[in-house]
Amino acid sequence: MPEWRPWREADLLTAHRILMEGLIDSAGHYRSGDVGVMGEGEVIHIAPSANRAPQLMGDLLNWLRNSDQHLLIASSIFHYEFEFIPPFEDGNGRMGRLWQTLILSRWNPVFAVAPVESMVHARQQDYYTALNQSSQEGNSEPFVEFVLHMILAAVKQLSSPQVDPQVAPQVMRLLNVLKGEMSRQQLQAALDLTDRRSFRSRYLVPALNAGLIEMTLPGKPNSRQQKYRLTASGNRLKNQAGRSSV
Repeated sequence: MPEWRPWREADLLTAHRILMEGLIDSAGHYRSGDVGVMGEGEVIHIAPSANRAPQLMGDLLNWLRNSDQHLLIASSIFHYEFEFIPPFEDGNGRMGRLWQTLILSRWNPVFAVAPVESMVHARQQDYYTALNQSSQEGNSEPFVEFVLHMILAAVKQLSSPQVDPQVAPQVMRLLNVLKGEMSRQQLQAALDLTDRRSFRSRYLVPALNAGLIEMTLPGKPNSRQQKYRLTASGNRLKNQAGRSSV
């Protein structure tokens, strides 16, 4: 990510290929068919035709490169226009949020780790509502305002006190054994626990509710492929606890 340039089309396509390879056949390429933006099971925006997507993206990337707007504003406008186009068959929401993160991280490196994506996911319907409102009004302002609120919330979370004395010992044990992405079975084995119900109630659910870990498949909580990983907050707490014990 540090090597990518937000205005460079080749980097945008590379990022999409990495993100979507194995999920769609057209990973790393602009869409060839028409798409719409979905929210709560309904179409909230019909995108411009596929043959216009390359030109629209070229214009948008060129605007970004030459804009004199503050990057907080420019990145939010870019995010809205990207979702208005949307240039890819799938993964447009994730790419729009990733690219705003990239733009902001060139202004301040803290945005490379600020949990903007998590904040948006927690208010996903509001995200789609703001996008729809901007599309109906022909004005990016509602969407920009919403995204700026999410950025502010992410920065506040990043700068919040880093040790929570109320974290239960069981949760700390879970954080300490969680490395990369692990399934429930792997976590139970690492903790040497056999009772699934006890593991869920005393370890897993409290850690999820505290925002210290997250699901890799949040839309499919009961999936057999479900795994868990540390959030930014969980990583900080784990690292600080490790330093304190030295």
